Amino acid sequence: MNLSAQTSKQNIFDLTLEELGINLEQAGFQKFRAKQIYHWLYTHYETNFDAMNNLPKDLKIYLNEYFTSQNISINKKEQSQDGSIKYLFATQDNLTYEAVFLKMKEDKFTLCLSSQIGCKVGCSFCLTAKGGFVRNLTAGEIVYQVVAIKKDQNLPNNKAINIVYMGMGEPLDNLANVTQCIHILSELDGLNISVRRQTISTSGIAPKIKKLGMLNLGVQLAISLHAVSDELRTQLIPINKAYNIQAIIDEIAAFPIDSRKRIMFEYLMIDGINDSLENAKKLVALLNKIKAKVNLIYFNPHEGSPYQRPQREKVEAFREFLLKKGLFCTIRESKGLDISAACGQLREREINQKGEI
Repeated sequence: MNLSAQTSKQNIFDLTLEELGINLEQAGFQKFRAKQIYHWLYTHYETNFDAMNNLPKDLKIYLNEYFTSQNISINKKEQSQDGSIKYLFATQDNLTYEAVFLKMKEDKFTLCLSSQIGCKVGCSFCLTAKGGFVRNLTAGEIVYQVVAIKKDQNLPNNKAINIVYMGMGEPLDNLANVTQCIHILSELDGLNISVRRQTISTSGIAPKIKKLGMLNLGVQLAISLHAVSDELRTQLIPINKAYNIQAIIDEIAAFPIDSRKRIMFEYLMIDGINDSLENAKKLVALLNKIKAKVNLIYFNPHEGSPYQRPQREKVEAFREFLLKKGLFCTIRESKGLDISAACGQLREREINQKGEI
């Protein structure tokens, strides 16, 4: 058996099924063993190689020597009265990142995943921006959010869930690892989460929207728009200086989507900032030629923010105006208001208490 020299253990959750199979073949094992390992990892949520009882002893020795599956842990979790749960994960290098388990209607679940520790974008309304950017999450660190939460919630492997890359970080700034994660999560012999159930949310990095489109992954796309003028959007999302609204709209027009689907535009409703009917009117004009869906989101208050949550009446009036003009629109019901639900909030509190980077 040819055991290639490796300087450090690799996170097994970083590998697609095909990559794991090739690795095992090169090490002298039969390729089908990769499916067995995937079954343990993603059906039984088993991370102890020695407990994988249908693997031969020499393969277990190899896995323990060259791979790790336990370098990420749940550091803390907070549960809301509405059933949503905020998870704080700890990495091997003593950093933390968040994910959220959302209970939707009719026994449906959505997982909101982080793609980075911190963020470069610096949105003025987002608490994640306060700590700046630390590093990208690896594919395995993104994937493990799903494995750990499904295990913690006792969700069977075949329970359908939706994935949104909408937590800490800008997914398109970590596109290679997010793409790898999408391939791993959608593996039929693994978690089998269809790409159609996976949504990438971006602040609007126009060249990377184009690159994502060229990859043709089949995932859904959501644009964090939040404003209808470049002046206000630059105030809320500073990278708008580099990639303004029209640049984003141009890339969206060329983005490949399923003919049955729409591009989602997320619009964070902030009291007195962007919630007037005049803004609604401009939004209709902006998205006039795009097969779009607008998702209105209540601003989630957090410590130190200058922004406030709008009244429900204003949000509903905004939605009704869009609907009357033929623009498909929904209101995202707020979750976890009684816990650290704002993106980055739980991590920020832990940093303040423990002095983490």
